[in-house]
Amino acid sequence: MKNPTQTLLTTAVLVALLAGCQSTGGYQRSNSGAYYPPNQQETEEQRMSRTQKGALIGAAVGVVAGLLSGSDATERRQRALVGAGVGGLTGGAIGRYQDNQERDLRARMQGTGVNVVRQGDNITLDMPEAITFGFDSAVLRSNANAALDRVADTLVQYDQTIIEVAGHTDSVGTDAYNQRLSEQRATAVGNFLGSRGVNRERLILTGAGEQYPVASNDTDAGRAKNRRVEITLVPLRN
Repeated sequence: MKNPTQTLLTTAVLVALLAGCQSTGGYQRSNSGAYYPPNQQETEEQRMSRTQKGALIGAAVGVVAGLLSGSDATERRQRALVGAGVGGLTGGAIGRYQDNQERDLRARMQGTGVNVVRQGDNITLDMPEAITFGFDSAVLRSNANAALDRVADTLVQYDQTIIEVAGHTDSVGTDAYNQRLSEQRATAVGNFLGSRGVNRERLILTGAGEQYPVASNDTDAGRAKNRRVEITLVPLRN
């Protein structure tokens, strides 16, 4: 049973949290900087979870493919494609293939705002909010078409890769809502690539929600950076 001191402290914390909330576009903002829909408050457990996630800021872009969708899913997709005759790469051919693809992507992505990140044999295209989606939206911006057209052209040319499309959100809203939104964003990009001739069997679409921020969610600018899509290209291996 709680003693009087514990009860008073708990009450004080709850009052402070309620007092620290301010209305923002129908959402409530807590002292931690997180936003919640009306009548929903941030719990201490959620606040701590956001703090822990914040410690990962800056280490998200270029995460090895398979981490989000599951390495088994990537391996199964590779086996299926190689078995279907798409063809795989071995040894030094993998590095050369990805070197060429990276060079072409960097040339084609100039001026689009898309950042090309290389980690080992994997290549990640980091597509920020400015050329993908607006706040609370899974509808591609009009200026996303030009950038994604260039991406699709490259992916059609370099067809010996698995393509993992991962959607990301900021921390506004609940974890469940952001997870759904991130999946919808990945699906929108995947559908666009498929409509431009990219083999849909190569695509793995996944949502990361708000789990992998690349900037602080305490500012508008930081939240904008976290609303993004990452396309990671993993070479097919024999």
